[in-house]
Amino acid sequence: MPTRGLYKLYTHTDGCFVPPADEKQGDAPKNPPVRQEPGPEVLDQVRQRVNREVNNFLSSEKPLNQMQMYFLARAYHVKWTPAYRNERAVAQVLKSLDALFAAYRQNPRLAEAEPSTYNPEWFGLGPSGDVIRLLAEQLKPFLDDVIDNGLSAKISRRAAFSEMLVVCRDWHRKHRRLYTNQSMINDLYGIYLANRGVAVVDPTKALPEKEALRYLYESIGLEPWRDSDPGGAAPSEAKGGWKVGTNYWQLTAKGLTKELGYVGYYGEVLDWVTAIYDATRPAPGQPGDPKIRTQLAKMEHARAAFRYPALDREGNRAMRIEAVVGWRDGGHYPGDIAYGERTSWDGSALFSVAATLDPASIGYAQQMFEDNQFYSLVAGQLKGGGLRITAGLLGVPDQYELIKAQPPQSRRLPMTPGQPDFVFSDEEDGVVAIKHGDEILYASLYWRARYGINSLARVHYTTPQVDRLAVVREDVQFEPSGQIYTRPDWVNFGFGNGGPKYPVELHSAHAGEKLPIPKIPEGVRFRVGDESVYAGKGSFYTLRYGDYLIGMNMTTDKTFELKPPAGVKEARELVSGKTVKLDSVLEVMPRTTIVLWLGAPKK
Repeated sequence: MPTRGLYKLYTHTDGCFVPPADEKQGDAPKNPPVRQEPGPEVLDQVRQRVNREVNNFLSSEKPLNQMQMYFLARAYHVKWTPAYRNERAVAQVLKSLDALFAAYRQNPRLAEAEPSTYNPEWFGLGPSGDVIRLLAEQLKPFLDDVIDNGLSAKISRRAAFSEMLVVCRDWHRKHRRLYTNQSMINDLYGIYLANRGVAVVDPTKALPEKEALRYLYESIGLEPWRDSDPGGAAPSEAKGGWKVGTNYWQLTAKGLTKELGYVGYYGEVLDWVTAIYDATRPAPGQPGDPKIRTQLAKMEHARAAFRYPALDREGNRAMRIEAVVGWRDGGHYPGDIAYGERTSWDGSALFSVAATLDPASIGYAQQMFEDNQFYSLVAGQLKGGGLRITAGLLGVPDQYELIKAQPPQSRRLPMTPGQPDFVFSDEEDGVVAIKHGDEILYASLYWRARYGINSLARVHYTTPQVDRLAVVREDVQFEPSGQIYTRPDWVNFGFGNGGPKYPVELHSAHAGEKLPIPKIPEGVRFRVGDESVYAGKGSFYTLRYGDYLIGMNMTTDKTFELKPPAGVKEARELVSGKTVKLDSVLEVMPRTTIVLWLGAPKK
């Protein structure tokens, strides 16, 4: 396909490009209309799609695969489905669990990676553990029945199911994953839900609930992450230390995920944390773990700063997700429409708020209803095919009824036009979100620095006249280690050995560039060339973009100085909202950010 047409090209030396005065600019539409369609009929379409799949599985002569029986077990508890309290659903699940165990005996590695799941090594047989949890009372009368073990012998269901789930659980304890979303999925399914299944069929082989919960707590940042369990028991340091040290947290203190810095799309994971919360419910419909619920609400609040006003494809009022300043989100522009949780394969826009019933998050959902964007988001999900999306739609009608029944809330997303000026900064992920009058600035100061300090920030600056994406040079202070990373001759990905190779000879202009590596914390396994959260993270960042000057202190114990530009006597400090004198340097305390507005006062 041809590239996009270019109508004019400029070069510039300042970080923030200012077009010539005679360059024609447009204005964003004022008071855009509210979407008129679709409407509630999409919920009928959801029910029809779900029930078609349920009926297919209820009538299947063949055993269901793991994800199919998982869907059926969940539908057993949904009143409007034909699976609701249907004995046929229980019989289908039993038959399918029997077949899965026989397959496991033929191939024990299914406990590690079962191919009907989306990322087999992350799930293992965990979904089957949750099937047993969801249908515990219905399955218990059949657990002592004898079945074929797949090797021309007999075994009780209790012993069979316990065996395969224990193997799954213990393998995944030894093979945990660092990236936040992967850690959550592995620890939820491969460890926790496998163990919940074991607790039903053979409690003597189950980990105590408190011990199993700690994996979930670590994966969502309630406790420091302790890496894999090399011996399958208590975590221990291996090969000279943990990969990320003994005080690494999967979430920042303010509720954002780390992959390795800010991720605005792929790594938002509100859906996965909601699934984690649901997994801790003693039974369907009962409250889950309160600590996890509180953490989920914090994450909802943190993500609210990364929703900005825009138009949908038809020119209607909407809010979109900020993705382009993320580490892994370069292809998502403009961001998807989102208010609270973004819609995904596995969850709806109401999935997390229906779990927390957090008042602020309910306000964000009500804003989505006011803009009439909810039905459109569901309609978008319906366009996708496959069981994964159908399973994600299963809870939508009930979630909608629950949230619609909540009393009105006054909270609206902070970047919404008419809301007060606002600054959100996260000094662990190195990202800042600024609302200043009718301007919005997102900046990722710690950005794609996988192997060394790159002194690059990613910026998204939007006003009623411009919407600008930029990679900007910045100043980074750090404690040097003396180690240097030399950029390889990669012309595609900036990771993964450069990604796919082109069929013609190409070379990178960056090949051979030397990137300094800061001092790596004690107890962390590291060698030059490792992708590491520490390899490219500085201590203090200074970014000048147009009339904005940002100083971010990412340390916990040091104070840095932000030097104001010459010739400016005073400026508005946007975090505090105060005007400050610039006759000397400004101190930036640990884990804080200063944002100066150097332009004329906003009206």
